[in-house]
Amino acid sequence: MGQIALEGMEFFAFHGYYDEEQKIGNKYGIDLFIDTDLHAAGTSDQLAETVNYEVLYRVVSEEMQAPARLLEHLGHRVLDRVLAEFPYVNGVRVSVSKFNPPLGGICHRARVTLERRRTQ
Repeated sequence: MGQIALEGMEFFAFHGYYDEEQKIGNKYGIDLFIDTDLHAAGTSDQLAETVNYEVLYRVVSEEMQAPARLLEHLGHRVLDRVLAEFPYVNGVRVSVSKFNPPLGGICHRARVTLERRRTQ
């Protein structure tokens, strides 16, 4: 087993509980961690034997384009997509951050972290 991580992905998107947030948009951050078997790729040096980082990024980017009210919902969508598109991935952890959330005070980011293991 091994882990592939895409950390520090940033997107400008239109998520938020309040209608105004969905109109003006905000900056979001995503950290994605994939648990999978990396032995074949490690011995073969072939991209076809592992999870393609570009495809992972595209999956996250597509989910970021569809508005959501809650970070929790957005995170679950990312988990669902990764497990659906990569049947050989055993587990996924995603952190979704909203920069400068409208809380009435100083807060650099609000973050939720979700994790799911593939059920056998």
